[in-house]
Amino acid sequence: MRCLREDLWLLELGWSAPLGSNAYLIDDGIDTETGDQSGGDVTLIDTGYRYNRRSLEGELEAAGYVPDDIDRVLLTHYDLDHTWGLDSVSFDCPVYLGERDVALVEGTWDPPITHHKGLFHRAARQLFSLPADIDLHGVSDEQQIGRFTAYHTPGHNPGHTVYIHDAGVAFLGDLLWETDGELTTPFWGDSYDMRQLRESVRDLAYRCPPFGVACIGHGTPITDRGYERLQTLAEEV
Repeated sequence: MRCLREDLWLLELGWSAPLGSNAYLIDDGIDTETGDQSGGDVTLIDTGYRYNRRSLEGELEAAGYVPDDIDRVLLTHYDLDHTWGLDSVSFDCPVYLGERDVALVEGTWDPPITHHKGLFHRAARQLFSLPADIDLHGVSDEQQIGRFTAYHTPGHNPGHTVYIHDAGVAFLGDLLWETDGELTTPFWGDSYDMRQLRESVRDLAYRCPPFGVACIGHGTPITDRGYERLQTLAEEV
């Protein structure tokens, strides 16, 4: 566990690259200037694998929380390193996932069987679907969820969603990765459509409000000038 600022924690769940993955916790009840606790929603973003290097519950405990403290879970997309952790901890709260990825998981939309990731997801949803007892909600573009705004950013996954918190934090999932202190795009073998992914990067840079902290699914979170780095990448891709 790593505290990024008074209200924000990186939960270091994943194994070594390329199996590393990050989850995050943000507590709206903490004053970032004073550190005082006044009461507010606690949100978990992504959940890692079911079997992590460090357990999800252990990382929550290290940050000072237990599963019952979580008021909502936001999933950036349906991939095992971001969603399978729901099998390891029981959360009594709403779980949010992009509408197209909900359709993928529930079988109301079938990814192309001839596509490498589409074929994988057809198998994964049979073997590693989301727990049947979760309170799952589909998320649409620009939907407001508490203090978050959701942005549909397809390419890596059809329903990939970025969540921007109004306190200046972007939870980017696998829209972008971090390499040597800079934001980069994922590689083609782990994505559905690289052209669409690059369009999503440019679209997000145009539409979203400025933010300081860039919380990515793989790599080290960027804690300053996150929006500027997104804009720089958007001009390059």
